[in-house]
Amino acid sequence: MRALKSIREFIEEGGKLFHPGISLDCVIFGFHDNQLKVLLLKMEHTDDWALPGGFVYKEEDLEAAATRVLQERTGINNIFLQQFHVFGNPSRSDREYQSNWLRKWNIPAGKGSWLLNRFVTVGFYALVEFSHVTPTPDNISVASEWHHLHNIDNLFMDHRKILDTALETLRWQLNHQPIGYNLLPDKFTMPELLTLYETILGKKLDRRNFRRRMNSYGILRKLKEKRKGCAHKAPYLYSFDLRKYQKALQEGLQGRW
Repeated sequence: MRALKSIREFIEEGGKLFHPGISLDCVIFGFHDNQLKVLLLKMEHTDDWALPGGFVYKEEDLEAAATRVLQERTGINNIFLQQFHVFGNPSRSDREYQSNWLRKWNIPAGKGSWLLNRFVTVGFYALVEFSHVTPTPDNISVASEWHHLHNIDNLFMDHRKILDTALETLRWQLNHQPIGYNLLPDKFTMPELLTLYETILGKKLDRRNFRRRMNSYGILRKLKEKRKGCAHKAPYLYSFDLRKYQKALQEGLQGRW
């Protein structure tokens, strides 16, 4: 598998190296300042923003391709990654945008024609710890930035649908799997965990019931430390019991929020 370093090489050689008609798009969620954030790329020569994505090398496993894209865009390894949907509307591709790229780089039609084909894209979502990420644009983007989930406009092609479907899936899986290990720092308070759940679900939860239910899962460790610098009574810090957390991921949890 050979890395393509320049845009021209990517366009001219991609048809030989990538699996035809298959792409992937990644919804990267982070949590910061009590807000759910999404990492986006600013497209060149357009006002649109896009989800990080890419193509799959012919000899590459699909999940390995998604992991590669995520590592390149975030700079971190061991990312929680999950495939959630396949998007195959025949009209989803923006062939005009791709044609403009071919003209800009004066690429012969035969060498760049693979970009004008129909692409079915596989959606993945990732959960990352915000402070660990180094947002990095790809070679056809001018910027990579975090955006508040509810302040996102002008998304490329069908990326709004992909983002909305990822959020729906994350909310559904919140009823069956623990969430937080990949989004929160190593030590956190119960109110911070509650805020994370409320932010993802888009609704308020009863504080006492939430605490009781989270403790019943057995995935939390209450530490002897307290959060410093609080104006009122300092809350205790918690961490996840990683072994029990991983077991809960595999076996699932019961109940709905």
